[in-house]
Amino acid sequence: MKWVRVGALLLLVGFLMGAAAWMHPFGRPPLAEMDGYFILNAQAEAGANNVVTSVVFDYRGFDTLGEATVLFCAVVGVALLLRKVTK
Repeated sequence: MKWVRVGALLLLVGFLMGAAAWMHPFGRPPLAEMDGYFILNAQAEAGANNVVTSVVFDYRGFDTLGEATVLFCAVVGVALLLRKVTK
């Protein structure tokens, strides 16, 4: 039983060391080919002066709507759990 725990620990440590070695360096985001497209075409296609705003609300509008729906449901769920029940 002790060898199983030691083996599991060694496997976990090996996995974590491998993940740390393959990680992308912090502060250097990988370049994507869509970055230049958004920067060049955001104002013409979306009509927004801010590129981030145009990506969040125009290019990924349904995704943002889904996130807002999930947050709303979470708030309603917590409010229902914490409400005071009167008889």
